[in-house]
Amino acid sequence: MLPPRRFRRIAAITAVFCLFLVYHFYNLRSDYHDDRPATTVQDRRLPECPPLPGMEDILVVLKTGVTEALDKVPVHFQTTLRCVPNYVIFSDFEEDINGIQVHDAFKNMDPDVKNQVPDFDLYNRLLQQGRAGLATGDFADEANSAIGKPNNPGWKLDKWKFLPMVQETLRYKGDAKWYVFMEADTYYSWGTLIQWLSHFDASKPWYIGTETQIADVIFAHGGSGFAVSNPAMQRVSKAYTDRNVELNEYTDAHWAGDCVLGKVLADEGVPLHFSWPILQNTNIGELDEFTTAFYRQPWCYPAVAFHHLSARDIQDLHNFETRRYQEKKKTLLLHSDVFKEIIYPDLSPIRDAWDNLSDEEHPEIPTFHECQSLCRERPDCAQFAFRAGKCYTGKSPRLGSSAASDIRSGWVMKKVEEMVGNAPVCKNVEWGA
Repeated sequence: MLPPRRFRRIAAITAVFCLFLVYHFYNLRSDYHDDRPATTVQDRRLPECPPLPGMEDILVVLKTGVTEALDKVPVHFQTTLRCVPNYVIFSDFEEDINGIQVHDAFKNMDPDVKNQVPDFDLYNRLLQQGRAGLATGDFADEANSAIGKPNNPGWKLDKWKFLPMVQETLRYKGDAKWYVFMEADTYYSWGTLIQWLSHFDASKPWYIGTETQIADVIFAHGGSGFAVSNPAMQRVSKAYTDRNVELNEYTDAHWAGDCVLGKVLADEGVPLHFSWPILQNTNIGELDEFTTAFYRQPWCYPAVAFHHLSARDIQDLHNFETRRYQEKKKTLLLHSDVFKEIIYPDLSPIRDAWDNLSDEEHPEIPTFHECQSLCRERPDCAQFAFRAGKCYTGKSPRLGSSAASDIRSGWVMKKVEEMVGNAPVCKNVEWGA
């Protein structure tokens, strides 16, 4: 039998060791959970996340489809959704992606529609066979036309998501002040979004997005992102319940689901509040921050969202904003900032295998260097490109994107610098509210 003093010593050592194990285990679990994106309010904000006061009042709704989800959604878990306290993902196929639940937008939709309308053939195959039911043709893409992509099964099904998605969103979280919708190729600057939405009364019905028109319906372009206040969401939900047969027939005859949603909101007394250039329907390379061709000049407007982005684009924008906050403590992003901090640093007198989207053709100019000289001599020329043996110039500097090796571009840097110097200082932000 152990002496009492020795027994007490062993007991004390054992207790300390047990406490060490508990502490070590707890920290391992905490580190594990910190690395996983959450779909509900986070207990602790990740250290690299900027302060986002008011984000807890917003539910972010990401819409995707089975043919793109595995390629386009995962990047959002470590970028756009990483610091978001509340989000939900809807698709035409319920599944788990990287530990995050993707919900079926059609789960509670009228079964007669799902069983009888040919657009749901893809959906019903997925219900029966899962991803094994996908065919090669389901992944075949086609160029966008005046009526979308009528031969693409996923695209035909997508138009049906919008109204049922409103119902499912309210089932998921019915008490959010704002519902902010995005697609898998959309990027949001959340700090900028919060400051922008603070200029609107969320207790009133609001429908805010980039204006688009089909026939007599003006609606928010879905890919650019749009925001709907809780009262407006409730009106759509009630209309879809009360007018279910009528609205399903209307959707069946239409080709754009975002237009269908806009029509219902307009019918319910919630017209679209125009948001261009705040929510962009283009990517960074296509932006013209100096344009005067529209009713607003982008320079001093907030840059809240961008569209048509690759996973790499989304990662790059997230890295840019993270670094910007760490270095400057800024969460507000203006279009002038986008140009000066993202676009301008990538401009140069000559860039090979690059197309900067210059669009004024000069067929009489036979060589690249003569094209360059032409642009230098013209006072209104800021950039040029030589593609397919032809010279093109442009009045505004745009970044563009990588291209075939026989395409070369360039910018007249002195003129670009003058344009930046002559641009407004943006002492006051143009909120467009």
